[in-house]
Amino acid sequence: MFATIPTWTAERVELLKKHFEAGLSCREIAVHIGVSRNAVIGKLTRLGLTGGAGNAEQRPRKAGGERSAKSVPRLQLQILQAYYDGQPPADEAPIVSERRCSLFELSEQRCRWPISTPGAEDFCFCGNMPLDGLPYCSGHSRLAYRPGTRARVARA
Repeated sequence: MFATIPTWTAERVELLKKHFEAGLSCREIAVHIGVSRNAVIGKLTRLGLTGGAGNAEQRPRKAGGERSAKSVPRLQLQILQAYYDGQPPADEAPIVSERRCSLFELSEQRCRWPISTPGAEDFCFCGNMPLDGLPYCSGHSRLAYRPGTRARVARA
């Protein structure tokens, strides 16, 4: 049988405490002691040396704790607001599919909005000219990219 050497000897625990008080990272402590980073984190937790307000410096926060101006939800809201400004509501504007096409005729230059039920005899796609960068024409884009309640509240 193999003799098991304990990972946390008294000397290693003292080194752990010393390096922790010196402000070394868990990775640096692990390298110095000769154990894994996860072992260091686990032992620090069991010793109660983590999670204290004074033990680790907090990352600097942005003023007011706000997200950056380029955050994804804010950017999406700005795009939707720019798109919907000056356009009639989707319910009021009729959508006329003048260039209906089959799946085989579908391309990037045609609106991909499905009309009818797949498998039905009259199933086809809108086929109108899509907006730049979108798969749908202007009428179907209004249906597909409706702003959420936050966007409606922000515009009001």
